[in-house]
Amino acid sequence: MTDFTPKDPDFKDRVVENFALQTLMKTLGAQLVDIQPGKCEIVMAKRDDLCQQHGFLHAGITTTLADTAAGYAAFSLMPKGAEVLSTEFKINLLNPAEGKRFSARAEVLKPGRTLTVVRSDVWAEDETGQQTMIATMLASMICLLPR
Repeated sequence: MTDFTPKDPDFKDRVVENFALQTLMKTLGAQLVDIQPGKCEIVMAKRDDLCQQHGFLHAGITTTLADTAAGYAAFSLMPKGAEVLSTEFKINLLNPAEGKRFSARAEVLKPGRTLTVVRSDVWAEDETGQQTMIATMLASMICLLPR
């Protein structure tokens, strides 16, 4: 695990403010619970209206959580005034997405001036607190600077 130094000392406030603008996260009931330099965790309770026909959390929602956590992990290391966008990702769905709570935990693998590579894992937690990894994502995030 590598420790990174953010380019913006106020990165936490910037990430929290930006996350608050994510209307999709509000719709999902997802919450930003941890932000560190190069790391992010987002959690969400299970909702039946976000599940597919077998009762599992829909793969699109799982992907959304992983992508968003990856984006904010990368964003935490970007300079003030920057914006972040996903440029590419690959997700592996490892286990059925069943549980009462879901957590996406992302960590920057390699920060770059333009592109940052991030790993984001999604975990399902059952009624006993047991956690199972349900997905893993490898993503590239671009740093967009004002012109």
